[in-house]
Amino acid sequence: MEYLHEIKELLVRPKDIVITTHRNPDGDAIGASLAMYHYLCELGHTVRVICPSDYPDFLEWMPGVQEIIIFDTEPEYSKELVERADIIFFLDFNALDRIDKLGELIAPLSCTKIMIDHHLYPENCSDYLISDTLASSTCELIYDFIDRMGERHKIDTVIAESIFTGILTDTGSFTYSTSPKLFRTVAELIEMGVDDYKLQDLIFNSMQEKHLRLLGHCLNRRLEILEEYKTGIITLTKEDYERFDIQRGDTEGIVNYLLKLRNVKLAAFITEQPTIVKLSLRSKGDFSVQEIAKKYFKGGGHKNASGGYSFQSLRATVKKFKDVLPEYGEKLRG
Repeated sequence: MEYLHEIKELLVRPKDIVITTHRNPDGDAIGASLAMYHYLCELGHTVRVICPSDYPDFLEWMPGVQEIIIFDTEPEYSKELVERADIIFFLDFNALDRIDKLGELIAPLSCTKIMIDHHLYPENCSDYLISDTLASSTCELIYDFIDRMGERHKIDTVIAESIFTGILTDTGSFTYSTSPKLFRTVAELIEMGVDDYKLQDLIFNSMQEKHLRLLGHCLNRRLEILEEYKTGIITLTKEDYERFDIQRGDTEGIVNYLLKLRNVKLAAFITEQPTIVKLSLRSKGDFSVQEIAKKYFKGGGHKNASGGYSFQSLRATVKKFKDVLPEYGEKLRG
């Protein structure tokens, strides 16, 4: 990691530090933020975690999560914290527009900014960049960061569980973005005290009844298969959101069910939000959804997992997505 010695020097004396991550934070975003939070607190710093929006309910068990400040509900306090920060860490995002209005506040500040991320094409908005697009998750990079700081002994069970949570969720329970290095890291985390069965249970077996009913609705009423392009689509309307009282995090993982089908290579989960239509794209094997997200839906992400959005209606967005498929027909059929 470049500049590590400079960052280590910055952290020698206690400082006011803010950690921030992207809107609609997932397990990797919260896991990375809390792992870094606990680590920096151990070093004697005054640390605050600020998220642009709230975290999903299935992460409520994580130590320190109740200390997270939500910009949407506490904008003035968030502004006060970032303006007095000596250092701001950007975790699990590659551009300031991923943190919305919080990014507008941070951009002109003269404090030191450190980005740790694994997404493609990081924006030039930080003083120090630690980036590896081959990493499974930002949490894997946090582990490497602490290790290369010579502080592996400071990774206690709480920090290890936070890191494991991000790895587990961003790899889909070790389904994609894996590597021999990742499994060596996971083995070390378990040796440090992580109870992997307990975490699997906390993260994946905490559904409410409405979550299971919503999944059934998606698979029974909102599923479309385009056999010619080995593509599956699930859509949700505003009415669906009202009917099932869908809150942030309630739709986590639904898109992955499409990839359980033998003849599906590309999966799209397209949802009608209050002001935009969101797309979550997943794929199998060598087919990259990152290009589709970036080229047509103002988004991006990873080869097999990307997202984007549209200001058109749900119907128009679905049509646009379908119209794009012939361009990739040969690759999808291959």
